[in-house]
Amino acid sequence: MQSWTPTLRADGAARYLQLADAIAEGVSDGTLSVGDRLPPQRRLADRLGIDFTTVSRGYAEARRRGLISSHVGRGTFVARPADAPEQPEARRRSDVDLTMNLPPEPQDPALLERMQEGLQTVSANLVNLLRYQSATGGQIDKDAASTWLSLRGLVPSLDRIAVTPGAHPTMLAILMGLTRPGDTILCEAVTYPGLRGIAGRLGLTLVGLPMDAEGIEPDALDDAIRRHAPKALYLNPTLQNPTTRTISRARRERIAEVIIAHKLPLIEDDAYGFIPPSPPAPLASFAPDLVWHIGGLAKCIGAGLRLAYTVAPNSHAARELAHHLKVISVMPSPLNMALATRWITDGTADRIRRFIREETAARQEIAAQVLAQSTYESHPHAFNIWLRLPPGHGRAAVIGRMAGTGLGIMPSDAFTVSGAPCESLRVCLGGQVSRKDLRDSLGLLAYVTSSPF
Repeated sequence: MQSWTPTLRADGAARYLQLADAIAEGVSDGTLSVGDRLPPQRRLADRLGIDFTTVSRGYAEARRRGLISSHVGRGTFVARPADAPEQPEARRRSDVDLTMNLPPEPQDPALLERMQEGLQTVSANLVNLLRYQSATGGQIDKDAASTWLSLRGLVPSLDRIAVTPGAHPTMLAILMGLTRPGDTILCEAVTYPGLRGIAGRLGLTLVGLPMDAEGIEPDALDDAIRRHAPKALYLNPTLQNPTTRTISRARRERIAEVIIAHKLPLIEDDAYGFIPPSPPAPLASFAPDLVWHIGGLAKCIGAGLRLAYTVAPNSHAARELAHHLKVISVMPSPLNMALATRWITDGTADRIRRFIREETAARQEIAAQVLAQSTYESHPHAFNIWLRLPPGHGRAAVIGRMAGTGLGIMPSDAFTVSGAPCESLRVCLGGQVSRKDLRDSLGLLAYVTSSPF
């Protein structure tokens, strides 16, 4: 019924909610029947004299209520009862690992609808996606990976790109090829806990490098290479986990000079590189023949995808990586690859990335307001803060008093490579927690860390 034009109320309610209510009224009074096709969103926006985004949100809200269903390439239709979407399972919502650094989760109805449309497209290829496939992704997925990596200024040949099952197994596979038990790996003095776990499993020794406000110090790197003869260097150079520090372009150029002089491979974990609006160029740009660049999707799209776009130093290295990945996981999930490819090609992935960027900035502002009297490191686009506890406050005691708040807090012990951990906590600002609950939880944290025990 593409001629249908609702009448919106003048009671001050949000217009997208009025539109959803009008659809519900039309179904209730018989103006709209099951199977009727609703007007295209842009056409209805023109008729009503409102912007397209408002109509999109109204349709998304009506879809959430089970009133309509959308089909890519066909349009939007009044739904049958059976078309109403399943409600989220409560037990699924409770499945969250608060030890991880979580991005904020999308809530906008229009964005969620776009994400769900991607799933509908993937379902049309279900049988094809249930078979064994390449260990590092097919042509269509590597094309999408190339498009995504171009956002970081990387334009490698496709024979150097591997679609891999997440950053963590990718690091494991790379180190399986570069090292043997007993070898040494260099990293930040305070670094990603996953690297510590991998090194322990492979029997590797981690040597932490001193850091300043920009990350590792190039002179210390040069000295450590000479003294320890490492097999590789690991860095998380943008919004480093947990300190939130970002290595400047000038510092990256200096680090590249050092590893080139020593021919030392570098594993660049670019987990957060897609979040800031103008991040420095990847280290892979300065030493492409030595750098393994891992562009994980966990932080910029969704951890549940378990995918990363990896650039090997050359095509031979990419083939070796495929061999090790096949041993570890056989292949990345074709279903997940297809969904990520769809979201990238239709622009949904970029919408998710921009949402995460904007929401993270808003949450950092909340932290700045609530924790104004606290000492911590942060960045406007980091998912966390690195909180320094005042004298007299221990890590374990603070974490114990914050239990049950839904705030993800990790002690410095998890990140410290050598020496005694400092009295610091990584406090995650993302995940399921709403802005209001985040403000309340941070308020409690401010009270706990300012009050004597």
